[in-house]
Order: sequence, then C-alpha cells, then structure tokens
Amino acid sequence: PTATTTTPTTTTEITATSTIAATTTTTTTTTTTTTTETTTTTMTTTTTTTTATTETTTTTTTTETTTTTTTTTTTTTTTTTTTTVLVCIPTGSMTAARKYHTQVTLTNGNVLVAGGTTDGSTALNSAEVYDPSSGLWTPTGTMSNARYFHIASILPNGNVLVAGGTTDGSSALSSAEVYDPSSGVWTSTGAMGFSRFYHTASKLTNGNVLVALGTTDFSILLSSAEVYDPSSQLWTTTGPMSAVRQYHAQVTLGNGNVLVVGGYGATQLRTAEVYNSSTGFWAITGNMITARQSHTASILTNGNVLVVGGLGSTALDSAEVYNTSTALWTTAGTMSSARQSHTASILTNGNVLVVGGLHSTALSSAEVYDSFTGLWTTAGTMSSARYYHTASILTSGSIVVAAGTTDGSIQLSSAE
Repeated sequence: PTATTTTPTTTTEITATSTIAATTTTTTTTTTTTTTETTTTTMTTTTTTTTATTETTTTTTTTETTTTTTTTTTTTTTTTTTTTVLVCIPTGSMTAARKYHTQVTLTNGNVLVAGGTTDGSTALNSAEVYDPSSGLWTPTGTMSNARYFHIASILPNGNVLVAGGTTDGSSALSSAEVYDPSSGVWTSTGAMGFSRFYHTASKLTNGNVLVALGTTDFSILLSSAEVYDPSSQLWTTTGPMSAVRQYHAQVTLGNGNVLVVGGYGATQLRTAEVYNSSTGFWAITGNMITARQSHTASILTNGNVLVVGGLGSTALDSAEVYNTSTALWTTAGTMSSARQSHTASILTNGNVLVVGGLHSTALSSAEVYDSFTGLWTTAGTMSSARYYHTASILTSGSIVVAAGTTDGSIQLSSAE
C-alpha cells in the first residue's frame, strides 16, 4: 500500500510528566536556651582552742556547687507536594474515525492502531501507524479480516498478533493474523479454538499470548481460555475457568501468572481468578469489594493490582487494590469523576493516569492515582471528551490517546 501523510491539525498528543508544581517548605524551630546555673554555698566553721599559753583558731570552709544544664532542640519539617500535569503537543489527524479498535506501541517506538468501526456496526480492515518523531499518522497494510472488539498483543519478535472480534456486532471470529512492522504486511496465522469477541489478552513471560473469555454472539458467554504459541502458530486450550464473563479486565502479574477480574455474567461480577502459567490451570482468588464491568486493571510498582471505575448499577468512582501476597482487596480512594470505558496508563514514576470514559456523558477529564500515598488528584482535561478510546505509552514516557466516540454515534479521528 502507498503510504500517505496527513496535514497536522489541532489534535494533540498527551505528555504526562511529574512536576514539582507546588513545593511548600515549613521550618519550625523550637529553641530552649542552654543555662548553666552554679550555686556556691560557703560554710565557715571556726574552732577556738585555748591553752595556758597558746590560742589556736582553725577555720574550715566547705563549698557546694550545683550545675543545671538544658539542651537546645531544633525541629525542621519540610513538606513537598508533587503533582502530575498534562502537556499537549499537536499531532496529525488519524486517517479514519474509529472506536472498538486496538492500539499497541511497536518496538521501534511507533504506534499501531487497527480495525474498529466508524458507523458502530460495520467493521474496518484498515490500520494506521503514528510516528512520534513527525507527529503524523500514515495508513499501513490492511488486515485480511475486518474486525472490531478484537485483541492485539506484541510478540517477542516485535510483530503484532490480532485475534478474534466481530465483523457485524453479532457473530464472532476465530481468525487471527500477524502484522510485520518492517514490511507493513498482515499474514494469517492459526485460528483460535473458539470464536470470540469482548475477550482479553495478556502476554506471558515466555512470549506466548493468553486469550480469555468473551462471547460468541452476546447471548452465549464463554468460560474458556487459550494460549497462542508464536513459534508453532498454534493455540492450546487451558484448564477451564470458574465462570463465564465479558467486559472483564486481565493483567499479567509479576510472578508470570494472570489475574482476571470482574466483568459481566448474568450481572456485574465481584469474582476473580488466577491463571497459573506453569500448570495451565485456573484458581479462584479473593472477591473484589465492588462488582464492576468495563473497568481497568493496572500493575503497580509493588506488584499489586489497581482496579479503577467501571459500571455497576451506574458508573463507579471507586477503586480498589488486589494484594498479590494475601489475595485480598482493599479500597483505594475515590476518583473525582465516576467513569467506565476509560483508559489507565502507568506513568514513568509508577503512578496511574486515568483518562476519559463515560459517566452520563463522555468525559474529557483526567486524574492520577499516586501509588505511594493512595490518593487521587485531577490532572487537567483532554481537548475532546471521549470513551471507547485507546491509549499506549511511548518510549519517551508520553501517552498517546486515540479515537473513540463522543456520544456512541459520532466517532473520532483525533488523537492526543
């Protein structure tokens, strides 16, 4: 395909940086003067001895000294406040408006966006690449199958696996294909054992890709999972999962296992389970505090998992943390805005940036979770309110947020 470049517009790329935006230093000094007090008492005793010829006088003097010393104590208290601010840099417009697409950062630092839908029902087979050095989006090779609600994952060789999804929003795909960034060409690979969309994917420590759950047609939900081996290009079914679910979240833990949490079965779910990458089996783990779907899950620097927002009976502003050592959940503060269908990205300082999403309307707001204090702070707004968007981290630490929708019917071609 012939690559074309687009003219830069007013869309923007978000650079999330940690800045000492407000530093307050308070020094409190308490000084007690050192005092040395000396009390001297002199006692004189006179003894007179008289004999016939001699009178002798003896005088004895006793001195008593008492010294009292008090030390000086100085206390200095310094308070430093660090906030995360968003700096916007103009980029070019995307080649197509889309939602329900995928987005990954390639090993060369560029960003690949693939598939999705413009009208909300008809799938796209197009893909495009963002170059951070030029700020422009250019079309790349088209997929063999148009698809949305699919997954995308980076393979060990730098290629990108895309699997599943739907062409029309009613029937699922089992097909998979691989994108080669060096040639811009897509090649079909082994098909999954199950057709599925609304599934999730995680890269395992051995380079394989675990795909879990989803639905075949909205009415039939899946409890299955399977693993793609890039070397053989084949899929292997894992042990059975404990529950059917879609709209869930999935993340690879520091020990190489995989946590799947929440989602929707017959209703919103609190349950969670862990995939053991050594045995290939799943085990139930602790339940969340709040049932939720359409949420995010992020690995913190200490290895625990932060789950944010989502949908219960309404959009949620709550967050909670899964302790990987105890398998227990604890509350993690409250966001300023309830939101679902948002994105969450790990910043270079270990904090988590949450962007956009849906409450009663699309949100443009962003906020940051401080992984050390457990507190949330607002972090500015995007130029466009959006949900069903995607986000990925560049090698510079900047975060690119792309496409999505403002109201479910109007899809965006902007990125920031």
